Amino acid sequence: MEKSRSNSLSDRFFSILFHILLLQFPATTFGIRMDADLLKKPTCINTVQGRYLISDDNGYVCDAMSHDTRSRCCPEIGDRFPCQGCNLVSQCCNSYEFCVSCCLNPSQTKKELALTVKRAKPVTAGTYGSVFDFCAGRCRHNSASVVHENAYASDFHHCFFLPTNSSAGATDTPSEARLTGITVVIGRQGESCNSVCKAKGQSCVPNKLLVLNTCELLQKYMTCKRACLASIGGDQPAEVVDDAPNHLNPGACLYSQSQAMLSCDGSHQHTRRLCPCA
Repeated sequence: MEKSRSNSLSDRFFSILFHILLLQFPATTFGIRMDADLLKKPTCINTVQGRYLISDDNGYVCDAMSHDTRSRCCPEIGDRFPCQGCNLVSQCCNSYEFCVSCCLNPSQTKKELALTVKRAKPVTAGTYGSVFDFCAGRCRHNSASVVHENAYASDFHHCFFLPTNSSAGATDTPSEARLTGITVVIGRQGESCNSVCKAKGQSCVPNKLLVLNTCELLQKYMTCKRACLASIGGDQPAEVVDDAPNHLNPGACLYSQSQAMLSCDGSHQHTRRLCPCA
């Protein structure tokens, strides 16, 4: 009798122990799955350099302190591909991070074109490996937004527009196509393009001065009575007024041989400027 009772207690003990162990397994399995999910969490490439903002390759911008340090991604909060502080006509922005995020929008940058753009001018330079690389590179370095080699032509100096020659085998984009959305205005004598565009309720688009800086477009919009001449000056492209001194070639159109000299601020008392406004 005593032995039977002992066996019964032993059986009950092992039964209780077995059920306790069963209850432990789901929690353990759940924990393993959670770890697996963490390992599979996607990672991002981001702009890194900003003190206050970061843009990731998913097209989100966030505070530098709020991004996930493990995944390097921004929280998916707010608009994707925001273009805050960007002029969508000139494709230039006043913030590097928003320039990158805006550039990543497929409606702004075509992948097949971006991946043909060279990273640098030398023929041996390679092309960008991804749209994010293109956007991060273009928004950081853009000679078209610099004047006098050491100053920005405008606060909107982070630009992501495609260069005219995207690869060794590419041809120049037709000038007219590059002026889509731009109002070309002829200024008054001695007036800068900043003043010309401001009078129209618009702003001068610095990088479009490069497009207008050709005899083809000068002759289309201006009279150019005495031919089209190469020159160097911050007021160009422009036309010399008829009553200018003879040594200044009255009636001639002038284009600048130095792209670094092109500026929205430039003016000359004897010329009328050809200005890109938006």
